[in-house]
Amino acid sequence: MSAFIDENRERFGVEPICRVLEVSASAYYERAKGKRSAREISDERLLAAIKRVHAANYEAYGSRRTWKELSRQGIECARCAVERLMQRNGIQGAKRRGKPWRTTTPDPEGKRKPDLVDRDFTAEAPNRLWVADFTHLRTWEGVVFFSFVIDVFSRKVVGWQLATNMRTDLVLDALRMALGLRSPGADVALVHHSDRGSQPGLNRSSQHRVVSERTVAGRSGALVAMDTA
Repeated sequence: MSAFIDENRERFGVEPICRVLEVSASAYYERAKGKRSAREISDERLLAAIKRVHAANYEAYGSRRTWKELSRQGIECARCAVERLMQRNGIQGAKRRGKPWRTTTPDPEGKRKPDLVDRDFTAEAPNRLWVADFTHLRTWEGVVFFSFVIDVFSRKVVGWQLATNMRTDLVLDALRMALGLRSPGADVALVHHSDRGSQPGLNRSSQHRVVSERTVAGRSGALVAMDTA
């Protein structure tokens, strides 16, 4: 950029060229005199800190995590400055490999249970409405799938399960745990609400199997109505 200004300064002038290029004219004059601008010195110091943090974290941090780590170390800087220097110097974090996991792949031809909730996620008492879902967690050992059941009234996780697969038992075990932890005397109508997951059979025979096994938890008489959205 300095070479371009040097070549055209006699024709257009330094200030007009700098305005068009959106650069500092004073910085150009200081560079022409062999002096380094304050920004250049600041960028050099920040770049050294970025390289240190990046290397200390196995070169896995991207600009956001690098910026946060610098802030924790007391190095005040703008996030955009970290992004600019990392991009300019080819410093980047680790990227996820492969395609992202999809935990919801509904069958458009499959039969759906009726939606008993109709987006009304409220309950007058515990054990009246449960909502369920599952997601994946990335760990050093690989991907782990986490299924959970939440009581809408208390916002408490009443059942959960971890597994290395997305089989039907993952979500059924979380529901079984929730049923097993129900307090004595909780013989009330209960709605278990979930989306259309990727587990084959969950929205059909598996639901009836869980309902038939509710007495294993010692809570006979409880009615579990399951639906999917």
